[in-house]
Amino acid sequence: MARFRFRTLRYRLEYALAWLLIKFVGILPRPLARAFGIFVAWTVYFLHGKLRRVGMRNLELAVPEKTRRERKKILHGVFTSLGRQAAEVCLFRRYTRENVSKVVVYEGFENFERAVARGKGVLFLTAHLGAWELSAFAHSLYGYPLGVVMRPLDNPYLDRLTREYRTLHGNKAVDKDFARGLIAAMRKGETVGVLMDTNMIASQGVFVDFFGIQACTASGIARVALKTDAAVVPGFTIWDPGLKKYRLRFDPAVELIRTADRESDVIANTQLFTKLLEDYVRRYPDQWLWVHRRWKTRPEREKGLY
Repeated sequence: MARFRFRTLRYRLEYALAWLLIKFVGILPRPLARAFGIFVAWTVYFLHGKLRRVGMRNLELAVPEKTRRERKKILHGVFTSLGRQAAEVCLFRRYTRENVSKVVVYEGFENFERAVARGKGVLFLTAHLGAWELSAFAHSLYGYPLGVVMRPLDNPYLDRLTREYRTLHGNKAVDKDFARGLIAAMRKGETVGVLMDTNMIASQGVFVDFFGIQACTASGIARVALKTDAAVVPGFTIWDPGLKKYRLRFDPAVELIRTADRESDVIANTQLFTKLLEDYVRRYPDQWLWVHRRWKTRPEREKGLY
């Protein structure tokens, strides 16, 4: 009972701190809000040694050709990117259909339009790259709300707060019975965004190559796309330092691999999607979430990497 009370108190304190930060940053001018967000992110960088170690280990595994100095520079950029995005999330309530273009602009929107016109649903393939929280938010403000696959947070108060912000303009959460929910959405011709770059336990994913290393990866997008013939459209919200804005980029729908062997097709398409994600991470390495233990799950009898 005492442990339960302590955990509840901790959850409430975390929620209160998050709420106060959001309210404080939310009233700042946008440049100052970004500066503050980056300051907080860099504070976490200096205080959280575990995140630094995971980030450097991932970079050592993925880009061994780079020097330690180059890897550190990439990791510094990651925390700058996280701080910038955190500030934008705090400012969500100030953005409208009329002013969202000052923050996020479309690129390749015709690819999304063509996918929608097929009438079989759209799976928005994305990753923890750039400002992923702005992707669905900006898209909904532009008039195209979608479903967002969300993993419930351990802290129920923070979970409620994040869901409130993610669904401000018509977006909806997709979390229970993942595959069935996605299939139903596709059959209604809806759009659902899925972050596909996190580590999975062996029973929930398949192993495919990611930066030359076997990575346990969610196969749900491939399974649903093969079953429903939904369009799989890669999309990423990338910070453009020249524009001083984010670009919400849509690529052409992926041409699925189809043979007589469905399970092989699932693995082949999951590999195809993962290679697309890897290509983007290689283009914008300082905007990907290197501090996640992406290669934690290993094939049977293989030694851990962390």
